[in-house]
Amino acid sequence: MTDISRPGKIIAVHLNYGSRAAQRGRTPAQPSYFFKPSSSIAATGGELERPAGTELLAFEAEIALIIGRPTRRVSPEDGWSAVSGVTAANDFGLYDLRAADKGSNVRSKGGDGFTPLGPVVLPAADLDPGALRVRTWLNGELVQVGNTHDLLFPFGRLVADLSQLMTLEPGDIILTGTPAGSSVTVPGDTVEVEVDAPSVPGAPSTGRLVTRITEGSIPFGDFGTKPSIDDLQRAEAWNTPPEPAFVLTDDLRAKLASVTTATLSSQLRKRGLDNVSIDGLTSTRPDRRVVGTARTLRYIPNREDLFATHGGGYNAQKRAFDSVGAGEVLVIEARGERGSGTVGDVLALRAQVNGAAAIVTDGGVRDLAVVAGLDIPTYHNGPHPAVLGRKHVPWDTDVTIACGGAAVQPGDVIVGDADGLLVIPPPLVDEVVADAIEQERQEEFIAEQVSQGARVDGLFPMNADWKERYRAWLTQR
Repeated sequence: MTDISRPGKIIAVHLNYGSRAAQRGRTPAQPSYFFKPSSSIAATGGELERPAGTELLAFEAEIALIIGRPTRRVSPEDGWSAVSGVTAANDFGLYDLRAADKGSNVRSKGGDGFTPLGPVVLPAADLDPGALRVRTWLNGELVQVGNTHDLLFPFGRLVADLSQLMTLEPGDIILTGTPAGSSVTVPGDTVEVEVDAPSVPGAPSTGRLVTRITEGSIPFGDFGTKPSIDDLQRAEAWNTPPEPAFVLTDDLRAKLASVTTATLSSQLRKRGLDNVSIDGLTSTRPDRRVVGTARTLRYIPNREDLFATHGGGYNAQKRAFDSVGAGEVLVIEARGERGSGTVGDVLALRAQVNGAAAIVTDGGVRDLAVVAGLDIPTYHNGPHPAVLGRKHVPWDTDVTIACGGAAVQPGDVIVGDADGLLVIPPPLVDEVVADAIEQERQEEFIAEQVSQGARVDGLFPMNADWKERYRAWLTQR
């Protein structure tokens, strides 16, 4: 067997299987990497100690590529030819130390024995890199299955990408990512990993890489960051399914559009949210109800050197208006500065063509007559003929911003009418709109009674007697 006990470099890919990306809720556009020390290798497995005082030691079955020749600047098509063999790997990591690493994984994945490899190296020349399989058993139960046809970035592309900047040397190892199913292991567990080629005659296999987990006894000292975990780390380590993402359905949109911002504001206030109105703006279409999810754009105060680097080309402003989608509201932070335009006729038209629900800026608007003639509502802080560079630098998009005195996060629900604009946190939308509809139904009843001569004392708000009459009124509707 090729000696894999002390490679010069161990380079690991963060995320590379479609199944894992779906589980994590994010799909990278390009591969990203981290290093592991050669001292983390445990050839052919054995025992691995979970450090004392830690809780979340996670396994990740991976296919390890072993570089067979000096490799520099190869193409993706030729990358596989630089690989001499593949074997099974287990990329163990401590979620307890992720906060300390800030993404480097130096401590969380660099511990002694954290990279078991083996037991058999399969010659790459005998294999189809697109037809390999990796599997994991935890205490005899199959918990991970990944096939290389599910890779986001094929092996040849990884080799080519890395070799653009560094020479890959014989014996270097690339860990190629883990499929869905990675989870936590505890002392007493046995984890087994195998890589095979089931479609090749004889189904060549690395055999099972066996690791037994033991409990450490030596605590961490006071001279470094100590282990710490939170609910997010627990959820990611155990692969607890995330809460379903909020969706502003057509039904919810219709319900929100059926009630006024005044009623919604009352319901938000009952839940302790007083600071959710975007204040001081004028709408070009006050007759229109606005309902949508927030996309955000942030301007910072103009500084000539920063405008030179961020103000031209395909800047944050243009990216925001190009990417705002159907039913979304583009909300712009301009710090209440009225001495410059923040949107003009062309960009407003672009948002309208995209199907955006509205534009909201606490700064000025250029070409106001044209913008006001568009179908899309634009909430603004007044007209101004000047361009951005007089007061603003377009800085970033899809971040938390301040607009009209309110904090706005991407995905917040924005509701607007002639009274103004509200920001509703997504987790509250269902209950807020349901109670708002009921409130307006009650107010309809109250208005009907007042129009018929009833006194407001005891009716607004309703006492027990009026509530009983209201229930009877509901049955007659």
